[in-house]
Amino acid sequence: MKDMDGVAKRDPSNGHTKSLDAAPQSEEKLVERGQWTNKMEFVLSVAGEIIGLGNVWRFPYLCYKNGGGAFFIPYLIFLFTCGIPVFFLETALGQYTSQGGITCWRMISPLFEGVGYATQVIVALLNFYYIIVLAWGIFYLSFSFTWDLPWSSCNNTWNTATCTEFQRRNDSLDQSHLENATSPVIEFWERRVLRISSGIDHIGSVHWDLALCLLLAWVMCYFCIWKGVKSTGKVVYFTATFPYLMLLILLIRGVTLPGASRGIQFYLYPDLGRLGDPQVWMDAGTQIFFSYAICLGCLTALGSYNKYNNDCYRDCLALCFLNSGTSFVAGFAIFSILGFMSYEQNVPISEVAESGPGLAFIAYPRAVSMMPFSPVWACFFFIMIVLLGLDSQFVCVESLVTSVVDMYPTVFRRKNRRELFILAVSIVSYLVGLIMLTEGGMYVFQLFDYYAASGMCLLFVAVFETVCIAWIYGADRFYDNIEDMIGYRPGAIIKYCWLFFTPATCFGTFAFSLIKYTPLKYNNEYVYPWWGYALGWLLALSSMVCIPLWVVYHVYITKGTLKERLYYLTRPSPDLPKTKREQQRLLSIFPADPDGLDPQRSPPNMDGYLPVNAESHC
Repeated sequence: MKDMDGVAKRDPSNGHTKSLDAAPQSEEKLVERGQWTNKMEFVLSVAGEIIGLGNVWRFPYLCYKNGGGAFFIPYLIFLFTCGIPVFFLETALGQYTSQGGITCWRMISPLFEGVGYATQVIVALLNFYYIIVLAWGIFYLSFSFTWDLPWSSCNNTWNTATCTEFQRRNDSLDQSHLENATSPVIEFWERRVLRISSGIDHIGSVHWDLALCLLLAWVMCYFCIWKGVKSTGKVVYFTATFPYLMLLILLIRGVTLPGASRGIQFYLYPDLGRLGDPQVWMDAGTQIFFSYAICLGCLTALGSYNKYNNDCYRDCLALCFLNSGTSFVAGFAIFSILGFMSYEQNVPISEVAESGPGLAFIAYPRAVSMMPFSPVWACFFFIMIVLLGLDSQFVCVESLVTSVVDMYPTVFRRKNRRELFILAVSIVSYLVGLIMLTEGGMYVFQLFDYYAASGMCLLFVAVFETVCIAWIYGADRFYDNIEDMIGYRPGAIIKYCWLFFTPATCFGTFAFSLIKYTPLKYNNEYVYPWWGYALGWLLALSSMVCIPLWVVYHVYITKGTLKERLYYLTRPSPDLPKTKREQQRLLSIFPADPDGLDPQRSPPNMDGYLPVNAESHC
């Protein structure tokens, strides 16, 4: 199609340039793809995506699970060899191609388009279960509008005879009773919120109060992104900044509680013996990829709305250090509370709370209940939890929607069609999520968290992403593209990570995890039936098989000898933006006419780049 200046535009759905001059004048115009109004919208959107529940829930949980400070060693190794390089790669790729998570790989190398499909399968599965945490947060928030918080006492219908309010205990209490005692916070989580059954084979009925909370979460998510970057760019000014205020307040309160030093010591002093456990390394890699939203297509989608000359390298470095710094600080807030609970119960810190996603719904509510005017702080805290998860959730949905819209722009970039498509995605995801709000739903949630959007599937995709860019497209060529965008070449260490360290580290960890695979156990006790593990592996393979299947399919349908097919399928699209050096080379091949421009060629576009016609073979 052509714009008002007559510049040929590409149709990313097929990768070819075409003209629609013959189309009727009455044909409805496509809606503009859109861009961020300013840099701050992009920075806050990415910050809102990567700084979320992974920082205040997942990172402390993994530290707690893997022996405290020992977890920092593999975490930092993955950060510098995988996290920052792949984070920058995906953001720069989106900015360079101005395409979503699938069509960007199609333009770089058609053979590796399956990488894009794999990322979108992962993000689709993530959309099903991640928002469940928001539903829990909303549920807790609804119970916070009372003077006596229900998880601070044992005077509720769901409490058992062993429930003990430890903050009010008398030192003369029978110690044998304390050995079997449970906290009201844990009982509220397990017996009121989850109402958990004995196993995944006892799914039970849907908890409709939680289903209503999930519906509210999806309604908020929908209206945050229904107008694309126009609405998203404004919402993140609040959702990405407010949680920091509450995190700071809770940190100050936590470190001033008695026994906090116990938790902080457990947090900082590493148990080096744990480094021999492959699960520790697997969890470290998972946390980097999960927290940094790597291999989900989210960074590519957000970067695609940048202006071409935005300095994405500087933005990425700042965002990466902000993300890891937030995780580190949140760990202090969590572990100071765990130390306090350990002091109350007079037990080792490793026995204070159950391992699992419920850690933030046990430790943090305990901290809030110990503050003056606790209902007020409870409201603010759970609003923070909801906001932390909300911006991560709606960015993931935006990533999926952007990828599909960019594949079929003539279908979805019409009036109201994008909004209807987002609505359809939200409804389907809501219905699938209902199974995780049943009595056995927590077991299903754990399967999704352990297999679908975490672990080996992310490492598998990362290997192919870096191989495609560094070895097929060319690391030096991509560095030329980046230099053309930001005006300088980033440090060479990033390039060498793409070439060697990142794929080697990811592949090594992936292979190590397969060799030392440990089946999932809920709370380290419950063993799933065989079909539960089969379901988990099906979730993991559903994304990984996209890459080899697409390679086989595309090689099969392409004509020519095998060598000719591979040559064609590994060539980048001619519609990719040309660097200034490439433009000068083209001008030397096609010299301008006496008036300064070849009348047979289109003029430069708004970014100053010469479009390449479909019939050109240069």
